[in-house]
Amino acid sequence: MAMNLKPYLDFAIETAHQAGQLTLGYFQRGIDADFKGDDSPVTLADKKGEELIRSRIEKVYPSHGMLGEEFGDSGEGASHRWLIDPIDGTKSFLRGVPFYGVLLALEIEGKIEVGVSYFPAMGEMVYAASGEGCFWNGRRAQVSQTKSLDRAFVSFTDVRGFDKYGRGEAWKRLQEATYYNVGWSDAYGHMLVATGRCDLMLDPIMNPWDCGPFPVILREAGGYAGDWSGNETVHADEMISTTKTLLPQVLKTIKS
Repeated sequence: MAMNLKPYLDFAIETAHQAGQLTLGYFQRGIDADFKGDDSPVTLADKKGEELIRSRIEKVYPSHGMLGEEFGDSGEGASHRWLIDPIDGTKSFLRGVPFYGVLLALEIEGKIEVGVSYFPAMGEMVYAASGEGCFWNGRRAQVSQTKSLDRAFVSFTDVRGFDKYGRGEAWKRLQEATYYNVGWSDAYGHMLVATGRCDLMLDPIMNPWDCGPFPVILREAGGYAGDWSGNETVHADEMISTTKTLLPQVLKTIKS
């Protein structure tokens, strides 16, 4: 019998919205940042956003596990685990650029079944649950109908990352094979693919919380989100999002 995922989805939508509204209170206000061991920034808004999300989960679903960017893993071994990123794109957030998002996903028995990506500074939310479709601000979302890689719009975050993480040659081939390449996106790029405004988003390095919602969001929008070998997962330390039509062409170009 199919799971009733709607209560989880409704909870995730409301929780992401509340956290996003909290972060807006700090946005474009000259907030300071500390820097972690990997040189990534963290702000008070990141911490307060994750605290809000965790508090709501603990109250409503006390048996569920959580894996978040700022406060780590809890509830080890739980069948249901929430993946939390209170601000994906903190560098953008710090500079007052609106391409930052609140990401929240529910993993059940190892599979992402519910996902929400909310971009509060732009008023955009994309959400999905398995078998329920993908929605963008309340209307159905679907990937583009682009048939060929040579007409594909491609997004990425930091161009230096491709060489740094061993994907430099594949990235060069993809640049040559595609029509238009544009950066500065983080999670927003994956959302653009899900809503048909971009055809391919590439990340050579990823944590599970950075991409938690996208397997179910892309799946329900008619696309793919997973590793660079064609496996739907958030645990491969990398991610691409694209359409099912373009995926074989993308994988072939990566492996050439």
